[in-house]
Amino acid sequence: MKESTPRPRLIGLDWGTTGLRAYLMGEGGRVLESRERPWGIRHLPAGGFDAALDGIVADWPDLPVLASGMVGSRGGWREVPYVELPATIDAVVVALGSVDSVSGRRVHLVPGLRNTVVADVMRGEETEIFGALALQPVLAGRSALLLPGTHSKWVNVLHGRVVDFATAMTGELYTALRHHSILGAGLGKDDPPFDQDAFLRGAQSARDSGAGGALSRLFSSRALVLTGELALPAVPDYLSGLLIGEELRSAIAAGRVNTSTPLQLIGNPVLCRRYAVAASCFELGMALPPRGAAALGLWQIARAAGLMPESGQVGRS
Repeated sequence: MKESTPRPRLIGLDWGTTGLRAYLMGEGGRVLESRERPWGIRHLPAGGFDAALDGIVADWPDLPVLASGMVGSRGGWREVPYVELPATIDAVVVALGSVDSVSGRRVHLVPGLRNTVVADVMRGEETEIFGALALQPVLAGRSALLLPGTHSKWVNVLHGRVVDFATAMTGELYTALRHHSILGAGLGKDDPPFDQDAFLRGAQSARDSGAGGALSRLFSSRALVLTGELALPAVPDYLSGLLIGEELRSAIAAGRVNTSTPLQLIGNPVLCRRYAVAASCFELGMALPPRGAAALGLWQIARAAGLMPESGQVGRS
């Protein structure tokens, strides 16, 4: 017997600073089709947000639309206020914003989270977190999560609530030092293939940096080249290892993680694997990321908000 074609229920948008990803989702959050465009909020096509939306959902059905990420930030389509910690998925649902496109689609916007204790915020990662909790329910009880990226997020979850998080600007620091400092002198624009030995050497240097921290070791990226102890093409991975190693070292020092509590990674698989390699220098356990957390997070929020039409109904919400 021929299986029936899954019926689309939701359009989910992961809309960040540099890119836009769209998901056409069926029952249970199953991704039926996905699309990507380089239309982040700082790189919009002619026609702005409206044109970007119409372009990426072209020929898709008329369905509820839910977007997370920087699209709801101060520099986005419409700013949606943050939800303060501790935050549940229900608190996020209550704070959803919306904006209507010129073509008549209503786009519901997911708010970010705010930590008032240490003046910190996130936008987009909260959706990945709730998706990961749905994929691996055991994490909802008590867990430590790490979402590597331009601005890495260290997150603590308790009883399904995000109770604490802190940001490490590791990715942005790498880009600034690699491309706009003496440490990247003589290097081309693109990074060479991954040099694990150089990466581990950098992570170990951060681990052993003591009270001085990696700031006291940064110039070694240059000095080792000048003294012939590090090949120039190895500098990007040495520097990456040094910075990621410092992120791990400082997290351990701050009590955010310990060797007896494995961390759950969430996010880009390639970057997450890099963190897992660095963690071996600190005898830290890290579980590789579950697939599809962002898409499933959008589905979970939309379902909790009652955005999807009931079976047999079609239309916008």
